[in-house]
Amino acid sequence: MSRIAGVFENLRSQGRAALIPFVEAFDPDRDTSLALLTGMAANGADIIEIGVPFTDPMADGPIIQAAGRRALNAGASLRGVLGIVREFR
Repeated sequence: MSRIAGVFENLRSQGRAALIPFVEAFDPDRDTSLALLTGMAANGADIIEIGVPFTDPMADGPIIQAAGRRALNAGASLRGVLGIVREFR
C-alpha cells in the first residue's frame, strides 16, 4: 500500500475527510515554502500537494499561474523543489 493510500485508509477508518492543502514551491521563496510545509504538517494537514512551477502552466488557473511566475522569478527549478521536499521529509 502506498503512503497516500495508507493515509486515506486511516482517515476512512476514523470517519473523517482529508485536509490536503496546496503550496506552490518557491512562492514567494525557498525558505518561506519550507516554513509553509512545516506549518501545514504541524497544524493537521493529512497530505500536502506541492506545486512544481514551470514556464507554460496552461492547465492552471490565473492564481496558480501567478504563483508559478513568482516562484520562477525566485529561482525555482525541479532540482530546487526536490531539495525542499527532501529537507521537509
